[in-house]
Amino acid sequence: MGMLPVVLAAVASTVSASPADGIQPLSKIAIHKATVNLRGSAYVRATPALLGDQDELEDTVWITVKFGSENPSTDDWIAVFSPADFISGSCPNPSRYPGEPLLCTAPIKYQYANYSANYLDWGKGTIRFQLINQRSDFSFALFSGGLENPTLVAVSKQVAFKNPKAPVFPRLAQGKTHDEMTVTWTSGYDISEAYPFVEWGVVTSGSGNPMRTPAGTLTFNRGQHVRKQEMLKWFIFFFLGEPARTVGWRDPGFIHTAFMRDLWPNKEYFYKIGHELLNGTVVWGKSYTFKAPPTPGQNSLQRIIVFGDMGKAERDGSNEFSNYQPGSLNTTDTLIKDLDNYDMVFHIGDMPYANGYLSQWDQFTAQVAPISAKKPYMIASGNHERDWPNTGGFFDVKDSGGECGVPAETMYYYPAENRANFWYKVDYGLFRFCVADSEHDWREGTLQYKFIEECLSTVDRKHQPWLIFTAHRVLGYSSNSWYADQGSFEEPEGRESLQRLWQRYRVDIAYFGHVHNYERTCPLYQSQCVNNEQSHYSGTMNGTIFVVAGGGGSHLSDYTTAIPKWSVFRDQDYGFTKLTAFNHSSLLFEYKKSSDGKVYDSFTIHRDYRDVLSCVHDSCFPTTLAT
Repeated sequence: MGMLPVVLAAVASTVSASPADGIQPLSKIAIHKATVNLRGSAYVRATPALLGDQDELEDTVWITVKFGSENPSTDDWIAVFSPADFISGSCPNPSRYPGEPLLCTAPIKYQYANYSANYLDWGKGTIRFQLINQRSDFSFALFSGGLENPTLVAVSKQVAFKNPKAPVFPRLAQGKTHDEMTVTWTSGYDISEAYPFVEWGVVTSGSGNPMRTPAGTLTFNRGQHVRKQEMLKWFIFFFLGEPARTVGWRDPGFIHTAFMRDLWPNKEYFYKIGHELLNGTVVWGKSYTFKAPPTPGQNSLQRIIVFGDMGKAERDGSNEFSNYQPGSLNTTDTLIKDLDNYDMVFHIGDMPYANGYLSQWDQFTAQVAPISAKKPYMIASGNHERDWPNTGGFFDVKDSGGECGVPAETMYYYPAENRANFWYKVDYGLFRFCVADSEHDWREGTLQYKFIEECLSTVDRKHQPWLIFTAHRVLGYSSNSWYADQGSFEEPEGRESLQRLWQRYRVDIAYFGHVHNYERTCPLYQSQCVNNEQSHYSGTMNGTIFVVAGGGGSHLSDYTTAIPKWSVFRDQDYGFTKLTAFNHSSLLFEYKKSSDGKVYDSFTIHRDYRDVLSCVHDSCFPTTLAT
């Protein structure tokens, strides 16, 4: 997440990461060095061969893989490849590799063979893998030689879903207005094969009259462009680095987005994604429901989840021997269990930590689908989505593995005016969220600074009293160890340009991720606590409360041993936060651990509109002596 280099053996390159950062498990495989020595005595068999045969809507299955070798070793490992034919074809890998590599692509997941008990004694084993529908077939391979010097010794026959192209893993997001909900999903159908749409309507006691709304379609390829076909317009983007362009590449399929407009506030709606084939038949996805957003200023119970840096993990235990994202499933599962008790999610950057291994984006959308299919899942840009040298970002580092923001900007919708600029606002009832992009310059005089000031200044606080700022990197305050070592307790130049805006426009809470822990400050301005209260704030707010909520699931970050005076609560554990607006004058903040969903830190704010208008330091507007 920060600047410490780690070696990625699979692409023999160096990327940057924060201190104590985990390493993308797939990057440990030196796939460009793999040799092929298929042995008749070695075998891999996978069952069942046809997936989703009983239920065409099934998008996640468990498969049993049996394997054997006459010379079992602790270095043997089982890889899952998709597409199944991973040996043939030329490789667009860098010329520094001696000769043409035999294998062109990394697997989508892997597990050591001795994960199966007694493999080393008996020379045979069994492992169960979880597969999701990823638009192609699968094969399983047995390798010897470990990850550094892999030799392919056996390959299974292919297995495949009954319909690999089926629409899967819908992602809701609020649109540019409060009465608009978008749904984005992935399929294997190009616009020339089938027409994508969403069928939707109000949930009523009767059947109702559902509407159908067409969807736009996006995709991108390995090294050329992203294309958008909608009203015959095409837009170009580029993958610039490896492994995203080389061993990490996997075809993303087609990403579709439809807009459900003119929603009635707080009404419950149903929807179902589908594709109408050229012969008139329809391939359907699963059915879901969602609640429409409240109107801006609506006085009702509103509950928002905020966290960052969750990552993804595999329920079958594969890839995760390195403990890459150890808390990810806990956070996901706790939020799934609590679906009825919140209305919207903000994931403020660093989503799957794919780092150029594009198959992991599918895995992430599958993991969060039980949430994103029912609740608006709003995202922000993190360093592991965007950063790559010489691509216009503020940080000239390689944290995205060559993705340059393309998968995040394509696979999720967010209501930005320019999708390449990852900043936008969301009006949700009593809240306004100003979502900034810490991977682009935010300093005074930039386009983003202009957006931030406009977002903060244009909200009507008598109707939307709760003003929230979010960004991925810590532009405010954190007592994280590497920030403390720098002496700044923030990103370089993080708050220098923004703190006057936060103060002038009376931002209630500023959220950040990037640092993998939880921390809350006192109400602050210019590094000074302006309120001695710690849990019950009332009346005039003289400063902003800063929250680091980066403990969504990735490896945890250390604090400095000396606790700054402004640090009220710290927790080095996995968790998320929840905002509950009861009405115009009462807000509850809670920090919950992912392990049990219980509250470990909280505070309340009680105030009236006059308290927002009150003059405090650097927020007073000019007055005149005239009467």
